[in-house]
Amino acid sequence: MQLILSTAIIVTLLTSVFIAIRWRNVRCEGSMPTSLFTFIAILFTSGLDVGLIMFPLTEFPLYTEDPAYDFANPLAMEFGFWGFLVWAFYFLTTFYFCIVEPRVKLFEIPAIKFLNNIIIISTCAFTGFLFLSYLPTYIDGITPVLQYGLVAVVVLFATLSSTDVKYVKVLSVSSTWLFFALIGGMWVITDMGLLGFVTTSAQIGEYFTEIHHFVTPISDSHAFYLFWWFSWSIMIGQFVSRFVGSMLTWHLLIALLVIPSIPIAVWFSVLYYYYENEIVISGLVKGLMVFVGTVFVMNSVDSLMRLYTVNLNFTAHQVGRKKYVLGNWLVMSALILLYQFTPLKIEWVGLLVIGLYLAIYLILFIRRKEFLSQSGNAEAIEAN
Repeated sequence: MQLILSTAIIVTLLTSVFIAIRWRNVRCEGSMPTSLFTFIAILFTSGLDVGLIMFPLTEFPLYTEDPAYDFANPLAMEFGFWGFLVWAFYFLTTFYFCIVEPRVKLFEIPAIKFLNNIIIISTCAFTGFLFLSYLPTYIDGITPVLQYGLVAVVVLFATLSSTDVKYVKVLSVSSTWLFFALIGGMWVITDMGLLGFVTTSAQIGEYFTEIHHFVTPISDSHAFYLFWWFSWSIMIGQFVSRFVGSMLTWHLLIALLVIPSIPIAVWFSVLYYYYENEIVISGLVKGLMVFVGTVFVMNSVDSLMRLYTVNLNFTAHQVGRKKYVLGNWLVMSALILLYQFTPLKIEWVGLLVIGLYLAIYLILFIRRKEFLSQSGNAEAIEAN
């Protein structure tokens, strides 16, 4: 599995570089273009989930203790698992669904469409499963009844939000501001100050000097993350591509690599200051983290639910709001329990995505003359 994963990552990154050079001035625009801030908010909150909020404080000690991570400090390691380079996956798929898919329509092929929907539904459920798994870490003494009940309520609200794309937009922008408020609040209640923040965040620089280490799996934990990124990549590109607002290809690449990485770097720096200085996080702050993480889960689930229901022609408009909400809530709740009580893993979904990538690469290679001809026409139109 490690060899398959490493090969897939290298090919994906090289493809991203090739696209950014070969079609750098092609203009990308989605079917529902939005402002850059709204696009990034949708991308950020749909492409990330509760793990961004809940994982770092539990993982910093692991990076300190495990010799596999000796080449960089824990803050740089955590940023490497979540920021910058891995967002190239989303660039590749966003470009594909903006420029390539409308021409070749590979995702209308029944087998690819079926596999794509299986991937979306499985990954959507995994988001709920992660939330379920980490609740006891952040809510002391939570009972199993409350744990499962909270997840069921979150899935229900996400299902309701997914009934109309305007709710998805509003929730994405709102949760982005909530995330900023959480960062600001946790910063203010410490003595971190501007100097402490600058000193702490500067440690992220080790990521960029050691970036080559992050291309292929460093450990089983890193492999898990990379499979996780792969499992998200196609469906996130498929969803957020419709909100791209008239950007050149190389601008899109920079936007996806840099803009989401900034709040990630700021958030991790604040958390790392807590970790380095052994600051105890109060129950109130933990509650706020759970609240923001909960909203992130809603964002991720409603975006993916919106995507697969459109693909399956099972939208609220087509089947009725009650049938839509009940059907999706039951299916998603059942799949979350499947992750909880069976050996089902996100790595398996990641392998499916890599297989789907391979199929698309092969089809595009076979039809390369047709696609390159159409791309050339598109570039000529843009030039004029």
